[in-house]
Amino acid sequence: MLNTIIAAEPSGTAVAASGWFLENAWLIWLFPAVSFLVILLFGKRFPRGGSEVGIAAVGTSFVFGLLTAIQWISEVEGAGGEGAGGEYTLGASGLAAEGEASGGVSALTRSITWLTNGAEAIGAGIMIDGLAVMMIFVVTLVSLLVHVYSTDYVAGDRRYTHFFAFLSLFTASMLFFVTASTTLQMLVGWELVGVCSFALIGHWWEQKPNSDAALKAFFTNRVGDMGLIIGVSILFFGAGTFDVIGVNEAAINGSMSHTVTLAAALCLTAAVMSKSGQFFLHTWLPDAMAGPTPVSALIHAATMVVAGVFMVARLYGVFFEGFTIGGASVNLLALIGGLTTLVGATLAFVQNDIKRVLAYSTVSQLGYMVLALGVGAWTAALFHLFTHAFFKACLFLGSGSVSHAVHSFDMKKNMGGLRKAMPHTYRTFMIAAVALAGLPIFSGFWSKDEILVGTGGWGLLGGTGANGAYTAMLAMGMVTAALTGAYMTRVVYLTFFGEYRGHGTPHESGPRITVPLWILAGLATVAGFINFPAGFQLVPASWEEKFFHWVEPVGTSYFPAVKHATPSWSLAIVSVVVALIGIGAAYRYYFVRVGAVSPAATERPDGLTAKSSLARLGHRILVNKYYLDWLYTTVIVGFVKGPLARAAYWTNQNIIDRVVNEAGTRSVQAGNIVYHKVDQLVVDGIVNATGKISDSSGEELRRIQTGKVQQYAAIMFIAATILAGIFIIVI
Repeated sequence: MLNTIIAAEPSGTAVAASGWFLENAWLIWLFPAVSFLVILLFGKRFPRGGSEVGIAAVGTSFVFGLLTAIQWISEVEGAGGEGAGGEYTLGASGLAAEGEASGGVSALTRSITWLTNGAEAIGAGIMIDGLAVMMIFVVTLVSLLVHVYSTDYVAGDRRYTHFFAFLSLFTASMLFFVTASTTLQMLVGWELVGVCSFALIGHWWEQKPNSDAALKAFFTNRVGDMGLIIGVSILFFGAGTFDVIGVNEAAINGSMSHTVTLAAALCLTAAVMSKSGQFFLHTWLPDAMAGPTPVSALIHAATMVVAGVFMVARLYGVFFEGFTIGGASVNLLALIGGLTTLVGATLAFVQNDIKRVLAYSTVSQLGYMVLALGVGAWTAALFHLFTHAFFKACLFLGSGSVSHAVHSFDMKKNMGGLRKAMPHTYRTFMIAAVALAGLPIFSGFWSKDEILVGTGGWGLLGGTGANGAYTAMLAMGMVTAALTGAYMTRVVYLTFFGEYRGHGTPHESGPRITVPLWILAGLATVAGFINFPAGFQLVPASWEEKFFHWVEPVGTSYFPAVKHATPSWSLAIVSVVVALIGIGAAYRYYFVRVGAVSPAATERPDGLTAKSSLARLGHRILVNKYYLDWLYTTVIVGFVKGPLARAAYWTNQNIIDRVVNEAGTRSVQAGNIVYHKVDQLVVDGIVNATGKISDSSGEELRRIQTGKVQQYAAIMFIAATILAGIFIIVI
């Protein structure tokens, strides 16, 4: 069955949109899925080990996705989604803005019957809207660049073909997930992404830390996955359907009770915490750096870790109504996101491994996204996901380029002074670092500022009209902005400035590495321009809030009534000043004070930790990662493997086995009693007595049976006489 897009014209007349690419978007994930099978079965027979098959498949998916995006944008523009200005209010009835007619585009769904359970038919298909189109573009583009980059980075690897096979399956799984039309399909895609990440993180499984990291990622995600399974089940019984649109509508229109909606939202939040690295289930994500750098870039920029963010955005009706986001000042989702931003940013400070710094940075930025969704800033969260994909992929691939040259990821021991030896890597890394720090004009500035405005906790020269007054979340976001600028300044100094501390002579990477870096750096520069805030005087009004109009589900029944805060120049200026303060503090320490010690120095011997016991305590806590790994590994796992295991063994030996043994002993005793007292004396006694009686009777009868006819006749006569007498007496 095919459901087409319904686009509402400004006049309110519904029009049905069409487009071959929109209706056949399922091919986008099919290409890399088929590529996985081809590479796995025949990859080693290809001249380039199957990598060319993976690149061709993902490249085809990218082109297909780009054409799908173009068709979708044309539908939105044709439906009156263009324009800006005024304060927007979205609801089930449509988009209302001052001086602007309502209009919107609903999702295109196309499905088939997948399973039947009695009279219940469960469908499977695609759901294509602005959110899905945006994710398709991000996933296919980053994956394509990672594929090209990997041909150089993992060249000569013993499992080169295996690597590209799972890279294709990873991409296909994520694309299947983001285009799913039912929660059951989302569950399948979610688990496929997890399985692929396990295989790719543990790619070099011969080294125990790598296999341990893969297992840690797998098991930590299983904890959250239980929440997803339970949440999907609750939603099915609460809404009566697995359909994504039906579930959201049931949550929004109240046909599903608030208690059920809240329970489902809580369970799904557990899934978000594990998959998207939210505090306190984030510990697997930095350890996942054990995998090849291209995998780290793909996982942390466009696929696995943003799956949780996408799931919240796709089922936003459930979270918005379940946590009562509108009109509040705090909720669980916003609180988890806010704490995660701070935890990730502080832990990034004490890492010496460049990839681990970026990993904790990803944790922090994912916290930003979840915080935004928690305060009702849906578009801001997805816009930050969009911009983050480019500058974070650029940073990860840049770290891989550096490690490729110095054969290490340790910034303190084996890096320094690389800006001259690796000019392309240095420049692209700097662009992405500035974008991450949120400085104008780079993409991170625009998306980060939208999140801060979306908290609604400012109210000074704009920044009002949001879904609540989440002032605490605004403060967390501001502090994180300063911390982000500071730790990225530290990374830049230790990697590219000072004196080279490694071995050998580093050199710039080849074009298969540097070209993807420049493409990502370019996108990290200009990606923010597609969502200029309303009233931005430097561009025409038709250029404002394009991302919002293309991506947010306007005028649909499956999206809740969220509000959009007015832009705030004062907040934007203050957030930039805060970031500059963090950058300036780190610059003064590393570029001025540390540099004055020695060009090869990485820290000052008379630093704060040497002077203050409180600073040493804080540093120790950060180095030990808030002792969460100690809690999980030593306390919880150690307790299970140690005292609990011993207690279970003692219980098994002294209680369970004793009960079983005692039961066996008593059974034997009872059997002996039955045998000797009942069987031998009673049963056998009766049988033996019966035999003796029969034998005696036989002996007596044998005396009568003499064989003489005269005796038989006499007996018969006597019997007949007795019988006749009885008849005479009775009758």
